Amino acid sequence: MSQSVWDATSLPNFTSLDVSSIETDLEALLKYNQAGIDACVSENANPTWESLVLPLDQLDDDLNHFWSPISHLNSVKNTPEIRAAYNACLPKLTQFYTDLGQNKALYQAYKALAESPAAKDLSQAQTEALTHTIRDFELSGVGLEGDEKKRYGEISQRLSELGSQFGENVLDATQAWSKLITDETELSGLPESALAQAKQMAEAKEKEGWLFTLDFPSYMPVISYADNAALREEMYRAFATRASDQGGDIKFNNAPLIDEILSLRHEMAHILGFDNYAELSVATKMADNGQQVIDFLESLADKSKSSAKQDLKQLTAFAKDENGVDELNAWDMTYYAEKLRQHKYSISQEELRPYFPMNKVLSGLFHVAQTLFGVKIREEKEFDSYNNTLQLFTISKDGEDISRFYLDPYAREAKRGGAWMDSCRTRRRLPDDSLQLPIAYLVCNFTPPIGDKPALLTHNEVTTLFHEFGHGLHHMLTQIDVAGVSGINGVAWDAVELPSQFMENWCYEPEALAYIAGHFETGEPLPKDLLDKMLAAKNFQSGMQMMRQLEFSLFDFRLHMEYQENTVVQDVIDDVRSKVAVTTPPTFNRFQNGFSHIFAGGYAAGYYSYKWAEVLSADAFSKFEEDGIFNTTTGAHFRDTILANGGSRPAAELFAEFRGREPSTDALLRHSGIAA
Repeated sequence: MSQSVWDATSLPNFTSLDVSSIETDLEALLKYNQAGIDACVSENANPTWESLVLPLDQLDDDLNHFWSPISHLNSVKNTPEIRAAYNACLPKLTQFYTDLGQNKALYQAYKALAESPAAKDLSQAQTEALTHTIRDFELSGVGLEGDEKKRYGEISQRLSELGSQFGENVLDATQAWSKLITDETELSGLPESALAQAKQMAEAKEKEGWLFTLDFPSYMPVISYADNAALREEMYRAFATRASDQGGDIKFNNAPLIDEILSLRHEMAHILGFDNYAELSVATKMADNGQQVIDFLESLADKSKSSAKQDLKQLTAFAKDENGVDELNAWDMTYYAEKLRQHKYSISQEELRPYFPMNKVLSGLFHVAQTLFGVKIREEKEFDSYNNTLQLFTISKDGEDISRFYLDPYAREAKRGGAWMDSCRTRRRLPDDSLQLPIAYLVCNFTPPIGDKPALLTHNEVTTLFHEFGHGLHHMLTQIDVAGVSGINGVAWDAVELPSQFMENWCYEPEALAYIAGHFETGEPLPKDLLDKMLAAKNFQSGMQMMRQLEFSLFDFRLHMEYQENTVVQDVIDDVRSKVAVTTPPTFNRFQNGFSHIFAGGYAAGYYSYKWAEVLSADAFSKFEEDGIFNTTTGAHFRDTILANGGSRPAAELFAEFRGREPSTDALLRHSGIAA
């Protein structure tokens, strides 16, 4: 790469990918990388940072440049050709990284560097990266021999295949279900935006009527607003039984995959000397051990359950007194909750939608980031794109470009559900002393533009955008040049949600909403009465929401901590619900079969990270509540401690430096409307 930070190699090429040659190209690249690794080891009797780490970082980065657009397209434009190429490559990549993690000669070279006299001259970031690398070798089984080493490799290979298959099953099961309605009377209660979207989807399929799917922008309005209880039940059943034996196509059933994943993770943990996979998971996190995680979650549950019970009592009474409903079914909960929200606060997500056009929300988001962190954000018009709604932006500071990000905001066919940030390029110092700048992918699944109207977001979607952009800022505002601890790299997983959840707070601040909200037709700001109602409704049913997240977290962690060969997954989630849930889903509900975070993502025995980091984010934001939400000094301090340092220092140390003390749960409970 030349001295220019934005030369031709700095952005991925999506449209010029030759899918037919991906597998052979990868094989050649892996062979080249392996030769480079072997040479690096053999030529490093006295390793230095420049002779060992920088060349290996370059090889790893070359591989990422190749794989990044393929992996990304597999998630956002999942064609049969891309999927086939991705799945053909996955075993080869897994084998390469398994062998790399168990390369004893390479491990010894890193240890020799860490123990050499030259190590005292390394920067803190370099020292931390070395420490992480040596730890990761040990957690990858570098000390294994014979049958155990072979078995570890087999498990790694199979787990990567199972994770990919799990995600594909969820996507395919979601895409396989649709509902066409031709009688508009069946759709009473649905907002105009949902009807227009369903009409547009039907027309795209050359059908008459209104087409609904299990994609969230289509599913959520039905479950929230449709007066037709039978339709709500039908869609709830379809959504709650995706990728299971309870509905749809049995070939997408993820239950056997879950059992095999759990068994293999447990076996892997034992091979590495851990009692269970949960303990292996926390070995790289802020938490000291599994019991500390359980205690943390149960403590939050104890403090929140009475509030959740009160929420449910209020909802049940409202449904009975105002609507004559004696028993709330699972598909009734969100519907009557919306009615109660309207009754109490005279406001709904749909009423707010016209005030959150995508372009206004983006400009408001950028205003917040630019004011707090001293950056500028501009849109790029010329770049290689895989979809006409994809956008590319450049971030600059003090007149110099420092990062870029892609924004892929809208739901569509062949795109994985949910929202996420992923690394496209990592900031790092190159062997020629030039600087590679970071690039992020930001992906959401918002309601797309309908007809000649712009995309109009719900306030929930606005907070999702701010959340993912917070992850992006963590990646893009780093000032660390060492790849292993640059941006989100090397950050403890239970701290990685700190910047993302932190950014959500501005979505509820009147001073910030003045920039974020504006009517799509008139530009009129959010009227004071609507603003007041929205803020009053902020913590509506927050007790139930808190308990739901704790239910997911405890299920995930206990499942991995308590797993035995005879463990029945449904029994674990049922037991967790008996202790923390205030409502119990129907027996046909198979939430776990679509729980991609822990079975197809990086959150296995780590879903608790959302709540762990939320304590940090709420407490960090309380500093802005004290100083002013647009206080540039406090914003710069957050940037220079939390965002700039990446994984170069322990997260707890960085938080304490920013806040001046250890974190407290009080701010989280206060922000959630739950008494401390």
